[in-house]
Amino acid sequence: MSANDAPTGHPQTATYDSAFLKACRREPVPHTPVWFMRQAGRSLPEYRKVREGIAMLDSCMQPELVTEITLQPVRRHGVDAAIYFSDIVVPLKAIGIDLDIKPGIGPVVENPIRTRADLERLRPLEPTDVPYVTEAIGLLTRELGATPLIGFAGAPFTLASYLVEGGPSRNHEQTKAMMYGDPQLWADLLDRLADITAAFLKVQIEAGASAVQLFDSWVGALSPADYRRAVMPASTKVFDAVAGHGVPRIHFGVGTGELLGLMGEAGADVVGVDWRVPLDEAVRRVGPGKALQGNLDPAVLFAPREAVETKAREVLDAAADLPGHVFNLGHGVLPTTDPGALTGLVEYVHAQTAR
Repeated sequence: MSANDAPTGHPQTATYDSAFLKACRREPVPHTPVWFMRQAGRSLPEYRKVREGIAMLDSCMQPELVTEITLQPVRRHGVDAAIYFSDIVVPLKAIGIDLDIKPGIGPVVENPIRTRADLERLRPLEPTDVPYVTEAIGLLTRELGATPLIGFAGAPFTLASYLVEGGPSRNHEQTKAMMYGDPQLWADLLDRLADITAAFLKVQIEAGASAVQLFDSWVGALSPADYRRAVMPASTKVFDAVAGHGVPRIHFGVGTGELLGLMGEAGADVVGVDWRVPLDEAVRRVGPGKALQGNLDPAVLFAPREAVETKAREVLDAAADLPGHVFNLGHGVLPTTDPGALTGLVEYVHAQTAR
């Protein structure tokens, strides 16, 4: 069953008629739904307070803390969907990869994956590896009621880049060296990661997530030809693996203007667009049959409110003829963003698009 079809033979969930899920299915909505990538995080003082003294990966494994952090922006901003608080490397940590998230740096892998023998460290992910995810989503769905919860995972390419490089990389030298120099090893690495990612998303969906987003943060470093040949099969495998659950599948990457059509072709129901490409141009690149998500530049939120509303209006105008638009930023909320600017933006979009 596609996420764009009404469920057959299944009771409709409390979230089914939400503005967010309607937009994902390209149905008429009471208003344009809004949520923000990284809405649960460092921009909120209440987040910094509850995270004080707790390492990032440890916080992802505490169900009650995950629940509180996930709910914070819903309470404060009135967004139309919650995003599950976690990190893209959580499933890798869960299967025993020696990694940590270093403050100010990001995920750092102690022993990068560079050889065929290293692949053996990537065992399949089982639901019993992440019991805290199932517990947290159970707590969240009870609290959220009719507000949808979005599950998420890192896409195979981005996870592979962290694993091969050993951490964040500007140029992805080791990643591309493997991709071009040993294409079979690269394909086998991404295939394993696709299975791990799909299993992680299935755990979230089966626990109650109403939609899922696949983040391919670094894939904008590739040309369309390289994406189609070396990445798209693995991303497609992930989307195909969860297609039968009938929840909307969102795909997002940064700097992916040249890849938008291929990212939709990989199997997403909703294609996320960063701020570099206007939504009306993104419609042309993605083609028919997909909803779009985006795409206000996160830095705009540092401007005066009038300027923020002017730029938000431009996004709404560009999406005016699009059946299926989820308003979001073109990347994540920046840590020093004023929370009031986010709340005001939600109010503005809802007021401007009320039907």
